[in-house]
Amino acid sequence: MLTVFPKPRPCGNPATMAAYGLVSRRWRRRAVTALRPRRLLPLLEILAPLAALLVVAVSYRVVTASGKPEIPISPTVVALLLGANLLSFMVLMVLAARRVALHRAARSGLGGKARLHVRLVAFFSLIATAPTLLVVIFASLLFQLGTEFWFSDKATVVLRSSERVAQAYVTESKERLLGDILAMSGDLRSALSATTIDDPRFAPFFARQVAYRGLSEAAIISVDRAGTPQLIALANLDKRPLDKRLPPATLPFLAGGQPRITAGAGDRIEGTILLDAASRTYLYISRQSDRNVLAQAARARSALGDYVATVDRARALQLRFNILLMIIALAILGIAIWVAMTVADRLVRPVNDLVAAARRVAAGDLSARVHIDPSPDEIGTLGSAFNRMTRKLGEQTGALVAANSQLESRSAFIEAVLSGVTAGVISVDGDRRITLVNPSARAMLALEEPVDGRPLADISPELHHILDAGDREAVVQIVIAGEPRTLSVRAVAAEGARVLTFDDITQRLADQRRAAWADVARRIAHEIKNPLTPIQLAAERLQRRYGKEIQSDPGVFERLTATIVRQVGDMRRIVDEFSSFARMPKPAFREEAIVDIARQAMFLQEVAHPAISFSLDSEGLTPTMICDRRQLGQALTNLVKNAVEAIEENPAQHAPGVIAMTIRIAERRLRIVLADNGPGLPPERERLTEPYMTTRKRGTGLGLAIVRKIVEDHLGTLALRDRPGGGTMVEMDFDLEALGSLAVEGADRAGNAAEEAKFPELKRSGTG
Repeated sequence: MLTVFPKPRPCGNPATMAAYGLVSRRWRRRAVTALRPRRLLPLLEILAPLAALLVVAVSYRVVTASGKPEIPISPTVVALLLGANLLSFMVLMVLAARRVALHRAARSGLGGKARLHVRLVAFFSLIATAPTLLVVIFASLLFQLGTEFWFSDKATVVLRSSERVAQAYVTESKERLLGDILAMSGDLRSALSATTIDDPRFAPFFARQVAYRGLSEAAIISVDRAGTPQLIALANLDKRPLDKRLPPATLPFLAGGQPRITAGAGDRIEGTILLDAASRTYLYISRQSDRNVLAQAARARSALGDYVATVDRARALQLRFNILLMIIALAILGIAIWVAMTVADRLVRPVNDLVAAARRVAAGDLSARVHIDPSPDEIGTLGSAFNRMTRKLGEQTGALVAANSQLESRSAFIEAVLSGVTAGVISVDGDRRITLVNPSARAMLALEEPVDGRPLADISPELHHILDAGDREAVVQIVIAGEPRTLSVRAVAAEGARVLTFDDITQRLADQRRAAWADVARRIAHEIKNPLTPIQLAAERLQRRYGKEIQSDPGVFERLTATIVRQVGDMRRIVDEFSSFARMPKPAFREEAIVDIARQAMFLQEVAHPAISFSLDSEGLTPTMICDRRQLGQALTNLVKNAVEAIEENPAQHAPGVIAMTIRIAERRLRIVLADNGPGLPPERERLTEPYMTTRKRGTGLGLAIVRKIVEDHLGTLALRDRPGGGTMVEMDFDLEALGSLAVEGADRAGNAAEEAKFPELKRSGTG
């Protein structure tokens, strides 16, 4: 039996009227939200088949038009196509299941208003759709990325490189033998022009030729008119037949005077050349080679051929695997929809009896009650709970309004306190949605839009990961506005919520790394610099003392000693850079003409590199700056030198090199910008100013580190940016007012030192 209570009217109490209005607005919003999907679903049922056809057509076009048929499609593209096709077909299956659920709901007691059945089917379908779609896409990406290397250019390069390496040995051996046979044939022709083969002096001469050139075998073979080879002279020949050494088929090729070099014997490199055309005499030589290397070269060619054949079928295998994944996913979704309909049929029938009473509560009648005969099953328990809920709902509405007001005042107090804290503070609720962010946290994380209520994972996945790990304290790396930052984070639990406090320790870590590298530089300079001078002096003495006494290969001795001296000089230069970085002197600040310093740094490189265009623009001004002339000149010279090396080491540089320096003054700040049209900055640009970090073959990684140290000693900032149109821009920004105060402090220190120098006896007596 269902008992209906009259709808109460709000009394004159303001708190009661506010609570009544709050609940009424909530129910109205829910009703409006419930109506929206009903208007969109019919349109979706029309657009979904069209979208599915469009996705299929686009997929077919991409598959048939993506490069060569034997080249696999990009795993990302295939995963996107698979996801799009699978999502479109899943939407069609879910819409079809909804239609079936609507048909079943229409046969229930509530008719077309029985929506719980439809929602249960949709809920189960969506639960099956989302993980299935994700798992299928993940499986597709995992499989393709796992096999991508074997069908990529890198694998081809690896196999081809291994084949080239194996062939390089054979090629080098052939080229070496080619040089020997050309030189030896020339020597033999010269000898035979002065004597004959029958001369007793020819045999020792021939043996010396074989020994000097490190040959395994050598022979002079004559071929008669019938094509039969005959030995005239030989050295170390084995029992191999002459027709194998000098095949008759090669005689027309050799008749042109070109040498024939081959590795067909399997254990040696052989060469044959025409020695005398009139007598049809040929020179044959060979050199033993590693049988395993020659066999490996043949196997490398065979493996490369097998790999190419497999790559030709790569796209077909890729498409078959992804189609099979899509069929399995659709089958899983179909099973899930069938289970959802079966479960929904069993759950909806007893719930229909409570729908009418729930609608009255939905209309805003908080005093509504339902009368349900007590029963021990879940439906009876649900009816009793429903009555208790409506009764307590009216009682707690007033308390909710008061609690909400108190909560707002407390929140305002907390925000006022946290606004003056320098550390970043973020508070999240149990669902890890942001409830509070202080101004310091907004500044550190570069948050501009309101973030209250948003998941922490959307704002900062790194901080969200700390909550997953359960660490109370952690140090995380985070990228803010394209710049990596290091944060020291502390997580604290408070009444079901979590509070994250963090500080930016990026600069502190950079200073620690710089100090550590300076210590390493001091140790390296100390340990390496001492033995360099004895090594260099010993090498130079060897060159002067024994250079004229060396009779065997004096050129080799000269090159080796020169190499030692040159390498010692290079090591001395590196050690000097280590020492310069480790013992960077304190700047001596004086007023200097910055344009003269910049012009001198540009002039040194302009003279050495006339092919590069250098320019200096100061708008006709001659600004002065409080600085250390030597150190600032060193910094500008390092930057210009880096720009020159970047332009010269760029193999793709077609346009002439351009290096432009501009000097500007605005609002008591001096900015120096150096731009070049080189290859630009590498991906690891944020680490270029760290000690010993370099991307060049000849660099030590100390140039930009020294520049940064000099700029920071001058209270400036250094920034590396991409130049519009390609290239690099280095910006140095200095505060002229701050540098002026440093000049005053330096003058005071110099004055104190001068005063102390006037009383040397007093100072000695104090220390004695």
